Amino acid sequence: MVLEALGAVLIGFALALAAVRRLPDRFPSRPLTLSTGPAAALLGALLAHSIMGPGHPVQVLVAALGLGAALLSLLVRPAPGSGLRRSAVAGRC
Repeated sequence: MVLEALGAVLIGFALALAAVRRLPDRFPSRPLTLSTGPAAALLGALLAHSIMGPGHPVQVLVAALGLGAALLSLLVRPAPGSGLRRSAVAGRC
């Protein structure tokens, strides 16, 4: 269980670090992103471990990766300069 938790935190941190390095202008703040990744991955690992029980380390780490990516995606802001434009139909209503 301890190794699964440590692995999940490392996966979450690597995922958050990759996200911040790849899209630095799309995330609100670097510390928030770098703390959300490991926390979300740890939550995913604990949830998967409690559902599946012991003996499924690969599946637990995959769940940690999935929940970490899902919660990090909630932090992403729209690209700069891509403001929402109203369509002509919406403007007539």
